Amino acid sequence: MDPISPWRLCVAPMMDWTDQHCRVFHRLLAPHARLYTEMVNALAIRHGDRARLLGFDPSEHPLALQLGGSDPRVLAEAARVGVEFGYDEINLNCGCPSDRVQAGRFGACLMREPALVADCVASMRAAVAVPVTVKCRIGVDDQDEFAALHGFVECVRQAGCEVFIVHARKAWLKGLSPKENRDVPPLDYARVRALKRAFPELTIVLNGGLVTTAAVLEHLAVDDGVVLDGVMLGRAVYHQPWWLHELDSLLFAAGSNRPQDRAELLQRWRPYVTRQLATGEALAHLTRHLLGLYQGLPGARRFRRVLSERAHLAGSGWEVVVAAQAALGSAQHDE
Repeated sequence: MDPISPWRLCVAPMMDWTDQHCRVFHRLLAPHARLYTEMVNALAIRHGDRARLLGFDPSEHPLALQLGGSDPRVLAEAARVGVEFGYDEINLNCGCPSDRVQAGRFGACLMREPALVADCVASMRAAVAVPVTVKCRIGVDDQDEFAALHGFVECVRQAGCEVFIVHARKAWLKGLSPKENRDVPPLDYARVRALKRAFPELTIVLNGGLVTTAAVLEHLAVDDGVVLDGVMLGRAVYHQPWWLHELDSLLFAAGSNRPQDRAELLQRWRPYVTRQLATGEALAHLTRHLLGLYQGLPGARRFRRVLSERAHLAGSGWEVVVAAQAALGSAQHDE
């Protein structure tokens, strides 16, 4: 049997969402998932507060640092610092379509400059020993042919990149907001599978539009002799975090020390929350990641309401989480 890819189950980098608190919570849910930081501007690492930008909890491994940038030297420097902080992977963002990112000449617009991306990858690979990976789209704007995606990957592959995380939508750089770019351009899973067929030696991870277990399993199954190496999930697992736990249980061998139910999960998260509160962190900054934990179960709305109404109050502590659980009534433990 082939070994399971380290990228079999990934949680996407999501700005303003996948902060350290979120990632520690997700790690408890999914011991095997590969976690990603929010995108960090490589220039910010050169000039900013590195501890604030790059700090993470040891429990988060395996953890990837996603960088934004297009200057090979700056990216190499940022990658080196990231590895010094302990990151397990450096990921280059070639998929974000926002105007601000485009103005900085990075994100999805880099798909039009494969030679530059290759230079960036080569520079980072020369600076660090951990994997340097790329997250991209299937194309941008008028790149309607598979040849454009194939050419991009071929060029970057020659620079030594062996892992591509591919959002199965094009990015429309003009006329659509970043939110619309997550939903409006049509999904083309066949193009991602064709990429794996063309480059069987590469690790190809599918991202975009996966919202059910059946869909995940379908894309990880052999189809016409091709099998993708992994999936990356974003907002779907953020809004329904217990699904991340279920997928980890399904995709990896039994026997891992996973929490048996949501109540046990929260008890395991409590020591981390307590440490954070002791540093002056506000409870609401932690519990905002819990709001979907009981999604679909009786009492879920009451659970969310207690957290939303009380966690932001001065001096709030773990008792607010206890109160939210009590509001569930009979849903406190999973059936």
